[in-house]
Parts: sequence; C-alpha cells; structure tokens
Amino acid sequence: MPVFTNISAYKFAPLDWLKPLRERLLARCVAGRLKGTILLSAEGINLFVAGARAEIDALVAELRAVEGLEGLMPKYSESAEQPFQRMLVKIKKEIIAFGVEGIDPAARPSPKIAAATLRQWLDEGRPVTLLDTRNDYEVRLGTFRGARSVGIENFRQFPDAVARLPAALKEQPVVMFCTGGIRCEKAGPFMERAGFRQILQLDGGILRYFEECGGAHFDGECFVFDQRVGVDPALRETGTAQCFRCQTPLTLAEQRDPRFQPPHACPFCHEVSAESAEENLAARNAALRRLTVPLPGRATYDIRRPLNIPAACDGLPLLEALARIFPQVERAEWLALCASGRVLHELGWPARADATVRAGERYLRLLPGAAEPDVNADIRILHEDEAVIVVHKPASLPMHPGGGYQRHTLRHFMGALYAPESPRPLRHLDAEASGVVVFARTRHFAAVLGPQFAGGGAEIEGGRVIFTHPVTGRRLSFTAEAQAGLLGKLAASPTARRAFGTRLACERFGGC
Repeated sequence: MPVFTNISAYKFAPLDWLKPLRERLLARCVAGRLKGTILLSAEGINLFVAGARAEIDALVAELRAVEGLEGLMPKYSESAEQPFQRMLVKIKKEIIAFGVEGIDPAARPSPKIAAATLRQWLDEGRPVTLLDTRNDYEVRLGTFRGARSVGIENFRQFPDAVARLPAALKEQPVVMFCTGGIRCEKAGPFMERAGFRQILQLDGGILRYFEECGGAHFDGECFVFDQRVGVDPALRETGTAQCFRCQTPLTLAEQRDPRFQPPHACPFCHEVSAESAEENLAARNAALRRLTVPLPGRATYDIRRPLNIPAACDGLPLLEALARIFPQVERAEWLALCASGRVLHELGWPARADATVRAGERYLRLLPGAAEPDVNADIRILHEDEAVIVVHKPASLPMHPGGGYQRHTLRHFMGALYAPESPRPLRHLDAEASGVVVFARTRHFAAVLGPQFAGGGAEIEGGRVIFTHPVTGRRLSFTAEAQAGLLGKLAASPTARRAFGTRLACERFGGC
C-alpha cells in the first residue's frame, strides 16, 4: 500500500516576484504529482501538500532556496491515501484571512512557548489560561483540557470575540493555540494591541504539540483541513467523517446515529417532521416579536461611528491621526471629545489623545444621543432549516444600518434573533420595498447559494422568490405576505424618515 507524505508549513516573510514564483512552484508540484494548496502573498507563504516523500523533499528544498524562506520548517505526517483532490498555487492578499490592517507577524511577532514547556507548565499545574482560537466546529472534535474557546464560526470573527473576553485576562498569562500556529501569529499581536499583557502562542500549534508531547492534557483529536478530517495525538488519521450536506465533522459515535444517512443527512442537518418544524417556526416568530415590541431604537442612545486607522497613520498619536483623517475638524474639538470620553477604543475604554495608534485599529466616535424613527417591524420568518432562513420584510424597514438607522434594520433584528449566528442576506431590498428575503445560515451555504441570486438561477417575480435548496436540491417557492399589524400603522412617513436620515448622514464626522 503506498504511503503519502503530508506536509504543512507557513512562514511570514516579505516576498517579491510572486507571479514567477507561483509558476515555478506549480510546475514543480505538477511534475512531482503532488497535490494540495500553496498560498503566496507579499506577507509570506502557507501550504498543505502531499505526495511521494522524494518529491516532497525536492519541493521543500526549492522553497528554502527562496529569499526569506530559508528557515521554513514543515510539519510531517503520513496517510494511506492522497488527502487532496488537486494542486493549487494561489496568490492572495493574506496567507490567513484576518481582515485587520497593521498586524505584521514578521516585524512584530508575539512571544512563543515551546510544546515541551507548555506540557511542563500543565504537569506542574501552573495557573494559565489556554485560549483556543479555532472555529467552533474544530473545537468540538478535541481541545486541551480546561481550554477556553473564543466561540467563532470563522477567523474574521476573532476581533469581536476578543472584545467579549473578561477584562481580568488582560493581566493574566494566556497561552493561545490553533491547529498549526498560523492563526495565532496574527491573533497574538492583535490581542497585545488590545491590551493583553501576557500573551504566548503555542509554537507549531496542536500538531507540533502532538508530535513532541503526544496527547498529554489533550482530550479528543485535532481537526485538519483535508480529507483526513481528524488526526489523533500520534498524528494518525482517525475515523472522523464530514457530512456532505452541512460539512459538520462527525465522530464515530455520531456516524452510528440512525440520522446519519450519507450523503443525504447527519444528526446535525436531518430534516425534522412537519409538526416539529411548525412548532419551531412559531417559537422563532414569538421571539422575534419580543425583540421588536417595543421598537428598541425608540429609547435615546449614543450612535457609535467607527473610525478606522489607515496604514499611513500607523505609530502616530491619536490626535494627529484624527486630524489627518478628518482635516475639516479642528484639533481643539478632537481634544475636547477625547477629554469628555466621546472617543472610545473599539474594546470600550476611553481613548487618550496622546495614545499611539496602530494601522487597522478601530475607534468609536460617540454622536449625541438620538432616537430612531419608528419603522414597520412586522417581520415574519416564513421558513428555516439548517441551511436557509426565509423572511418576509415589510415596507419601511431598512435592510442595513445607515442614514440614522442602526437598531431599526432587518440585519440588526436577524442578528439578535439568531445570535451567535450571523445570517447572510442573499437578496437585498430597498427600505420602502416589501418582499421575501433569503438568508444563508453559514458562510458555506452563502457561498453555495450566492451564485443563484447573482447569476439568475433564482427566479424573482413580483413578490415571489423561487430558488434551489443547497442541501436537498428541491426548488422552493415563497410569496410575500400582505402588510398588516400594529407596527405597520406606527411606521413614520417617508418624508420624516428621509429628513432624519439626511440630518445624520450630513454629520461632518462621516457624511456629506
């Protein structure tokens, strides 16, 4: 039986001439019958590749000959089958998508802790918080004993998750970890920038810990992003599978569940009975009514306008950065705002005018308290399952925040109703329009459904929306309901709404 050598590696280092490098690496991999993915960017390289050991060694030698990649240290494992379908070499903006400017692991890395040292600390019972930075579906397969999960669906949600961590952690030792270490390379500097003073990242992640320390202090297995799905502390492929429909990792026990019927369903996406679905829908609409009655934006509250620090302002005092971003505002006014606590760091504390800012940081400018105009919030959930949510949006309800509306928007109500999920709308309607809006429940289903709504696969005629369900393949049809209800009578007139929106949009800090 052939044995395939699997390597994973990353390195943050400035790289030039990406297109010629991409062509050279792709030619090498194709000639060696290697499969996997190599991501190149100006910030470095990230790769997962498998094939014959001799060809893997030749690829590693070629990579180490590239300026900046001399110290590349892959992690090795073996599998009985090729875990990848094809060979891809891509040029990306980031080798790990994070979306926060100014995080530069090559220039300003967080300190690392070796796997053997972490095991020693855990053997000794040293007080330390273990922070799992991975996605929830990865964590459920296994993690360090007593670790704290940040509770995210994808890595771009990590900054918001940090804001929810207890303030006491900022003064305590925190060891963060992920699969192979690359996410912590960006998560560590971000947390340090957010005020966490004792951040350490597990060097090489869980996979290197397994390689050097086995399964000590670890419960379960480690999710990996290839056809193996999971590996045990000996780095051997486990029997864990992944549901074809919803992509959820399934343990052996879950595969024995009678609801696991590959490729059609698993315990997490099986179809409930019509009676249960009706009960769930009634409960969801009742919860929605509690969120919308009374309207949450009627009470006066401060509007928080985000202020993003661009790369050109990295390292400047906050006052200087604000003066450059908003030259129409006098410095004295910004000083007064900072002194009165009307400028906040995104994590909630008042910002000092002399504080040094970093590119990608976000601050909040508090606008004077205002109440939002009434809207028709007679929203109805028409259908929900593991993949999609179908909603009836009434007229006079904005889809997205903006123009004086923050809480009185469909996105706000859906986010509050389905938290911690973040439903993604696939169809957008004007505020004055009523109709059916389809939401995807996860990023995976948004990617599957998106082309239907962008390319014409979904039929939209008047108040009717017809689309193909991403799991069952059935064509579903929904029609907008007639407008009715007390909230519709309370909706403000279009003239009043436009006047209110124009007043706030013309604020000097973010409008006309």
